[in-house]
Amino acid sequence: MIIIPARLASTRFEHKILRTIDGVPMFIKTALNASKADDVLVACDDEKVVQIAGKFGIKAVLTSQNHESGTDRLNEAATKFGLKNDEIIINVQADEPFFETENLLKFKEFANRCIKNGAFMASCYKLANKEEATNPNLVKVVLDNTQNAIYFSRSLIPYPRSQCEIYKAHIGIYAYSVASLKEFCSMDSKYLENIEKLEQLRAIQSGKKIAMCEIKTSSIGIDTLEDLEAAAAKFGFKI
Repeated sequence: MIIIPARLASTRFEHKILRTIDGVPMFIKTALNASKADDVLVACDDEKVVQIAGKFGIKAVLTSQNHESGTDRLNEAATKFGLKNDEIIINVQADEPFFETENLLKFKEFANRCIKNGAFMASCYKLANKEEATNPNLVKVVLDNTQNAIYFSRSLIPYPRSQCEIYKAHIGIYAYSVASLKEFCSMDSKYLENIEKLEQLRAIQSGKKIAMCEIKTSSIGIDTLEDLEAAAAKFGFKI
């Protein structure tokens, strides 16, 4: 199942999930795209979002407004929905309305294989040039020889003391079993997470394996108004 955490009170861009793209709210566009790959459930923090989802025939569940992260919201939704421990959940952010269905299907197959072979969770990355990588809002990841994540950072990693022109840019889509999701939400190793404000570092600090899938994508995640403006220019819609 694909679960989309949809927080109305976003700190950097409040109510962004309700901004209209191609005639529908952003989180609805994300959910409609995701529904081409699997069953979709929206996990939200406001009854208004539940009602909007219902108008478009999308399942939604109301979760606490006090969660620190989208992953905690997913965990509550999985519990409320009665998902079994061995079921695999794909976490697609509500602000990824342009993420391609073919990439989601590719990631779904990759995640199922890797998690069944022992990975704690899975995620994605794309290649980026040095100019793109200097943006702290673009999270970078470095990998080991078996395509597992070593570290994620907003800083430039690896640091280019020698020439380095290509970086790996993290894409915030995750997969885990329900059991791994529960374990993740119970971890208290948050030192690195709190510094970088990257929750996947909770798993890294705890010694867990995050399998990384390389994809090619033209998607733009909408973290800020500037991102929305860039997406409007690229994909041709009005703000």
